[in-house]
Amino acid sequence: MKGILLRWAANAVAIFITAHFIKGLEVSGIKGAIIAAAILGIFNALIRPLLLLLTLPLNLLTLGLFTLIINGFLLFLVSKVTPELTIHGFWPAVLGALIISFLSGLINWLIA
Repeated sequence: MKGILLRWAANAVAIFITAHFIKGLEVSGIKGAIIAAAILGIFNALIRPLLLLLTLPLNLLTLGLFTLIINGFLLFLVSKVTPELTIHGFWPAVLGALIISFLSGLINWLIA
């Protein structure tokens, strides 16, 4: 349980930091980042495996790079569900997902 909460906090911090660097990605404070991280975690657990399975041929063809598009799409979906997170366009979502993944992994590595 402690590990899940630490990953959730790492994702929230990563979302909050990314929103300051990506033009077109806005979050309304740390509370908004926490809510967005929770919904992103749920989407990653429920929707992402299905999307990866459905797009497996395309993902193999692009040597895994299509996963970035899937991650951006999921972040874009989170922005549509969560009023605290606003994304203006699909490409800021893809770039934001890339940076969030990197920062979240780095934070998890540092605290683990």
